Amino acid sequence: MTSDAESVVASAFREEWGQIVATLIRITGDWDLSEESTQDAFASALERWPVDGIPRRPGAWLTSVARNRAHDRLRRDAVGAAKLRELALLARADGAAENEDADGAFPDDRLRLIFTCCHPALPLEARVALTLRSLLGLTTAEIARVFLVSEATMSQRLVRAKRKIRNAGIPFRVPPPHLLPERIPAVLGVLYLLFTEGYAATSGTDLVRRSLCSEAIRLTRVLAALMPDEPEVLGLLALMLLHDARHAARVDDAGDLVTLEEQDRTRWNAAEIAEGVGVLDRALRLGRLGGYQLQAAIAACHCTAVDPADTDWAQICALYEQLVRLTPSPVVELNRAVAVGMAEGPEAGLALIEKLEASDALANYHLLPAARADLLRRLDRLEEAAAAYRQALDLATTDAERRYLARRLAETVGT
Repeated sequence: MTSDAESVVASAFREEWGQIVATLIRITGDWDLSEESTQDAFASALERWPVDGIPRRPGAWLTSVARNRAHDRLRRDAVGAAKLRELALLARADGAAENEDADGAFPDDRLRLIFTCCHPALPLEARVALTLRSLLGLTTAEIARVFLVSEATMSQRLVRAKRKIRNAGIPFRVPPPHLLPERIPAVLGVLYLLFTEGYAATSGTDLVRRSLCSEAIRLTRVLAALMPDEPEVLGLLALMLLHDARHAARVDDAGDLVTLEEQDRTRWNAAEIAEGVGVLDRALRLGRLGGYQLQAAIAACHCTAVDPADTDWAQICALYEQLVRLTPSPVVELNRAVAVGMAEGPEAGLALIEKLEASDALANYHLLPAARADLLRRLDRLEEAAAAYRQALDLATTDAERRYLARRLAETVGT
């Protein structure tokens, strides 16, 4: 029973943390209080569920406990008439938000949270860090690792970001239509970050976190409904759908990674692929090409190929050429190198990867030596390939990727 309860608490943390924090921020307006009350609710669940049993709706139970903790803290801290007036204002704000929901103006607290985190008054790194903390529940130490800074530095950044929101009076809401365009790039970046963390987790035992992918798609659908003529919103939705369509074939029954080339394509979700291609067509017809649309077009090339040999690598290379010009980055360059290796031969791809290695831009990125190892293996330069696989193994951060790379290494050295 205890292990069952702990498992459900862990699952609820992954799926409900962001929603509970967002709801409490809407109600209290206090970010620290909201996070602390949510933490208290999960701690209480760990104590009570093994004894009392797992509630029928764990998310509702946790939200109720967190909300009560927050109200108790506010009442306990209320000293004098000023604090009581603050409580009254909070109650009215809660009611106003509920009315707004009832009117259907914008019903999603998590999307409100993302737009608030992505306010242009905040530095870009603070927007992403605050979103990771508030929406995904990552610890300060985990976020510090993402940004390669100390925990103390990241803690200060988060404190400053919350203080900025409070002192500047940044509202917890989706902005009015005329302010949406300036927020969209950051919001799309956060939604894609949410999806990619679910599609290829940066750490842990599981490669895929389905709940994060589903949530990112749901939120992007909401945004697409809000902005039906914004091509990059549609492009991102198409990209997510086309990636998500392959999720059932990405890992085997043991949870091990299955490469695109080795995936059983009968397990791909044909309906989701058709929807993704349709959404991409709508985006392209709007005539404003962007990075998400190009990535979605690349994903569509993969998803519509009957088998690996049918893949149009020349077209994929051409799309990467456009992507490099539009949104240059070392990761895009790496992906282009892999595509060139498939279209023109391993030596051509290897030449591009060696340029990237010389730049040192992806020094700690495990997929760089992994891609190099694969091209060397195709050239039958097995000793060099083995060395590259070992380097990738040292840098990989998920168990599933480490198992895949270890298998490739064993195949390469013939053990």
